[in-house]
This record gives sequence, C-alpha cells and structure tokens, in this order.
Amino acid sequence: MIWNEEFETLPREALEALQLKRMKAVVERVYTVVPYYRKKMEEAGINPSEIKSLKDISKLPFTTKEDLRVNYPFGLFAVPFEEVVRIHASSGTTGKPTVVGYTRRDIDTWAELMARTLTAGGAHKGDVVHNAYGYGLFTGGLGAHYGAEKIGAAVIPISGGNTKRQIMIMQDFGSTVLLCTPSYALNIADVMKDMNIEPSSLKLRVGLFGAEPWSENMREEIERKLNIKAIDIYGLSEVMGPGVASECIEGKKGLHVFEDCFIPEIINPDTGEVLPHGSAGELVFTTIMKEAFPVIRYRTRDISRLMPEPCVCGRTFYRMQRITGRSDDMLIIRGVNVFPSQIEHVLMGIKGVEPHYQIIVGREGALDMMEVQVEISEDIFSDEVKVLEKLNKRIEREIKDLLGVSCKVKLVEPKTIQRSEGKAKRVIDNRKL
Repeated sequence: MIWNEEFETLPREALEALQLKRMKAVVERVYTVVPYYRKKMEEAGINPSEIKSLKDISKLPFTTKEDLRVNYPFGLFAVPFEEVVRIHASSGTTGKPTVVGYTRRDIDTWAELMARTLTAGGAHKGDVVHNAYGYGLFTGGLGAHYGAEKIGAAVIPISGGNTKRQIMIMQDFGSTVLLCTPSYALNIADVMKDMNIEPSSLKLRVGLFGAEPWSENMREEIERKLNIKAIDIYGLSEVMGPGVASECIEGKKGLHVFEDCFIPEIINPDTGEVLPHGSAGELVFTTIMKEAFPVIRYRTRDISRLMPEPCVCGRTFYRMQRITGRSDDMLIIRGVNVFPSQIEHVLMGIKGVEPHYQIIVGREGALDMMEVQVEISEDIFSDEVKVLEKLNKRIEREIKDLLGVSCKVKLVEPKTIQRSEGKAKRVIDNRKL
C-alpha cells in the first residue's frame, strides 16, 4: 500500500529536480534569516548562488548537535516566533536539550510523513493504533499520533509505562497496530507471558518500531513472541521526529527515505568525505520542506548506507539500511571498534538466551575490559552447572569470533536486567576516557 502515489512513486529525474528546487530555496532562506548559518557559510566560502546541482550540497558546512546547543533554545529558528505552533526537545541526557520548532505547515508535513510511514507498514483506516511512544517533549508520541489520525485509524494515546494496563487495553480495545521502541515491545511480550496471555488471543497484526537501533535477530524475536509483523521506522527530533524513513511491509529490506522532504548523504565520519551509494558510513540529512527549523547537512551519528536499487513496493525513494549503530555509541575496546548491535546479533542467535543484556566497560591498569551480562531463559536457568558453563563459553567464543576482541560473559537470572519503557540503556562505560 502507498499513501501518496504522486510523490512516493515520482520518476527519479522528476524527484531530483524537485529536490534541487527545494534545496536551493532552503539554503537561500537560512542564509538570509539565520545569522549562524550565514556565518558558517561565509566561513566555508560558499554563497547560496553557487548551489547549481544536487552534488553541490557537499560544498555546504555540516550542522552538528553542538551547533544546536550553542544556539539553545531558539537561535536556529528560521521563522518569527509567533509562527511557531509546537516546540519539542530531546531528553538532554548529555547537557542542554536540543530544541526544535514547528509551524502549522510543518505539523501538516509531519502528519503526511507519518501517514506514509504507517501505510508502508500495513496500517490503514479502521485499525486501532496502540501508541506506546512517549508523549510530551519527545517527538515520538505526537508525531505518530497525528499520522495515525490522518490515515483514519483510531488512536489509543497510551504513551509508555504501566505495562500490565497496556496489555489490558490491548485486549479490551482490540488494538491491531503497536507503536513503541523495540526494547519495550519485548518488555510487553515478557509481561504477557507472566500474565499467561497468549499473543494469538490479541488482535495485534503489525508493530512499527523505532527510536533505537535493533537487529534482524531482535525482529525475529519480537515477531515470534508477539505473533505480529515487525516493521522498522526511523527519524530523529532534529530532522523531523519519526517519519524520516520507513520499511515497507512488502519489502522489509531497508527503509525508504522520504526524499521529497529530506536529502540523505553517507559520509566518512572521520573525514566528512561523501561516500558512494552502497558504502557504510554516517548518515547526514538536509531538510527541504521544514519552515520553523530547517537543518543543513545535519550529522546524525547513525551508521547506515544508501541503497538505490528498486523495491518491489513501487516506491522510487532510495532506501537506507537499518541503523547498525551510532558513531558516538561506538566503543573502542583495545583498539577494536565495537557496536552494541553487533553483540546483540550474536546473542539473538543463541538458544536459551533472552533478548535482554547489558555491556559494562571498565579498565584494569591500562587494559580495557568488557563484560556482557546476559539473561538466560527460565527453561535452562535450572540446568546443571556444566550446561551453563558451556553456554557461557559459547557466547564468549562467538563474540570474539565476530568482533576480534575477548570479553567476559556473565549469565544472570531471568528478569534481572532492568527493563525499558523507552530507549534501552545497553552500555555502562566506567572508564575515565
């Protein structure tokens, strides 16, 4: 299913002509009305009049989260404040939150993008959408909410938390579509099991999960435990919120980037060099439809690659590979680059291991030490010590085989690792770096 045939199936030539027109307009506008952008462009020796083709985007300076913090709270807004009708902000776990604003048209654009996202995932008018993304300053809840209403679905704005009540609501209200983080979906599945509720007794058909990296193995785990189709969606507050890219239920091989609203690039995270399609690197976005808070070449720190190959669904947008990690979440252990998603990939392929884990990094003398705490399932928890020792050694071996770095694995009792109602905290780094 496709929500907006006109734009989602545009011939490539027409799409790129539209992108160029919109890109030139937004670059000219921020140069004129946002002093910080004008200063950055002048320092880079670039004038908007020099933007003649899509490739010229590489001449423009990057925008980073630090730029947003320097201009906190409203220094990068590109419209008079009286035109701003909504303000969202990130959690601010590493300092001041990053603040984003929306005009009335921005909200309409966002709802359109989330309508496309939900439709791509198989949702439609008549569905009952159980929206367990967080409402409030976080963009997830309200972004998904407006999109679900736009397609004509009935929305349950339940937000996160109180998982037993969530399950009761799913039963009583007949929820058919679940929206939340993948780690919270697993939490819901675990609580359902504790309550002796069979997933097949619910009407849930599909789940659209985002806001944190997750592996293909975790998708299989969610689909098995909740008896649904699991779809990957992508967005971030600074670029729009959810609704930047989405898998389609027909393909489930990469996420379609809504390129009439965003221009994606992949760069070398160390040098800033633009990489060719198919290369893995850091994802960069330029917004070409936002009024209140446009961003130019925003460095997401998410690791992905762009895939131009056509999809069976008929959409002409390029797809991005599911996020494999974040360049700022990457751990360097004894000179080896380690992403939590790689460890998750190993764990999800081993029988007897639950999809709940935590990575603890420390230092003994000058040497980095990594411990992976892994929950084991109820059915093998009571097994003899030899069985558990064998499992422990297997996990250590497979992690070393994949990553090239050894670690200590600690098997822990079921339900020991703290559950998440939002983004899961996978890494505790105790090193003084």
